[in-house]
Amino acid sequence: MTLSVCVAQLNYVVGDMAGNARKIIDAAHQAHRRGACLLLTPELALCGYAAEDLFLRPAFIDACDDALNAVVRETASLKGLSIVVGHPARVLSAVGAQRDRSVSTAALHNAASVLCEGQVLLTYAKQELPNYQVFDERRYFVPGDEVGVFDVTGAGGERVRCGLLICEDAWFEVPAAQAKAAGAELLVVINASPFHGGKGYEREQTMCQRARSVALPLVYAHLVGGQDEIVFEGRSFALDAAGAVRARAVSFEETLFDVALSPSVNGWTVDGDIDRAHSAEADLWHALVLGVRDYVGKNGFPGALLGLSGGIDSALVLAIAVDALGKDRVRTVMMPSPYTADISWMDAREMASRLGVRYDEMRIGPTFEAFKLALSTDFAGLPDDTTEENLQARIRGTLLMALSNKFGGMVLTTGNKSELATGYCTLYGDMAGGFAVIKDVLKTTVFRLARWRNEHDPYRTGANPIPERIITRPPSAELRPDQTDQDSLPPYEVLDAIIERYMENDQSPASIVEAGFDAAAVEQVVRLIRINEYKRRQAPVGVRVTHRSFGKDWRYPITSKYRA
Repeated sequence: MTLSVCVAQLNYVVGDMAGNARKIIDAAHQAHRRGACLLLTPELALCGYAAEDLFLRPAFIDACDDALNAVVRETASLKGLSIVVGHPARVLSAVGAQRDRSVSTAALHNAASVLCEGQVLLTYAKQELPNYQVFDERRYFVPGDEVGVFDVTGAGGERVRCGLLICEDAWFEVPAAQAKAAGAELLVVINASPFHGGKGYEREQTMCQRARSVALPLVYAHLVGGQDEIVFEGRSFALDAAGAVRARAVSFEETLFDVALSPSVNGWTVDGDIDRAHSAEADLWHALVLGVRDYVGKNGFPGALLGLSGGIDSALVLAIAVDALGKDRVRTVMMPSPYTADISWMDAREMASRLGVRYDEMRIGPTFEAFKLALSTDFAGLPDDTTEENLQARIRGTLLMALSNKFGGMVLTTGNKSELATGYCTLYGDMAGGFAVIKDVLKTTVFRLARWRNEHDPYRTGANPIPERIITRPPSAELRPDQTDQDSLPPYEVLDAIIERYMENDQSPASIVEAGFDAAAVEQVVRLIRINEYKRRQAPVGVRVTHRSFGKDWRYPITSKYRA
């Protein structure tokens, strides 16, 4: 016999229950035509992940129930196909085991139902609810306490017992062991596990341990797509009972991913296509591109625009935006001030030309002088300082937002994680915009990504999309004469290493100094991180690509006297 499993690794949209149901229905019909016996959809596929406080609205859960009924109804004719659908479910009432819509607020499960030929055979509730990093599942759900094992009929008519787990369940030993004890011959795990660098490898290694611990093959169905600040990379996979990867779906793309399981003398043989593992830079690039594409697209913006300065950060954001949206949906604006170097003009024009995007220039000198004139009475006798520097950034932010309001494109901000950490960014200036593309990308990584993108040009233009001088010249905000970023910050290699240790990994300042870093540099960076929390709270969301970003991962008080 052969058990053919299909994974609907698709890009679902939060709150679009009708659209998500249609994706599942269409995938079920395709899988059935291809001979699949079992179709897996990701965690909470029916409503999209993560719906956050929409889960608290009874009407939202009603709509999910209605969508599930539509999937049941429209797949009833698919003989022999079992379908696992992830969805929220009200906790069963004690009377008649019914889900009661009359209750204004009700406990919910993060659940999955097994559908077959118009019937709901089983509803399994997730047992392990994560409440760390970007996860808040205990805010919305209560854990289940029952095993989810169901039968699937293979091509030869034999029945295979499948143990159903939902994401976090598979990171713990007990749920899988319970399924094995209940007779499971195969583990099927549906997931919505957010991307960060290295997570794909970590995920596979953990699932390999789980498969080996129960000596069962495992099929891992994963979500793909961007949702606000988080990205899901797909990369579904299948393992044999020894924990070896036998099939892997493509990353960062929608696909119907087929896996064939057949009995052998050693248990089960697992077969399927194996997409190769990609470099860290490749995964990071594709995560950023997908995050931009889905944030702009799912929110209905016609395109994007950004300020192109001739510097490395805006150059990187432009390249990401073009890969995400296409050159015809991206507009760039160069806004030179009296301190803008000629080579910045030249490099900005050159990069826009290479990528084929619209490029405009708006001189901000006259506007800058008008602002200074308006403030001249109050500022009389005072020297120029960061106030005047910030005025230039705020003029640029105002112009970009005006263009956004008039023509509809979303403003992409160009600040990186190093700047956001230390406050080297201007409120209502370069922080003004709708989406902060590289807010979770350290400056040293910005340079690595620029190099990677130049080495992997899908357009084959014959010229690097990012001019070499943009990468090699010292970074500068160009808000005063002869300014460079390193005038008042440690070298980026040192700065980023301290940020990683303190912000991402919770190391104390003392332990960072003990690791060999200069005490004064550590004190400076930690102080800057602490005093700029108020700025970060007002920053736009952006793509999360590390295990700790300035967003849901980082919830520090603005007002605090703690200094360690």
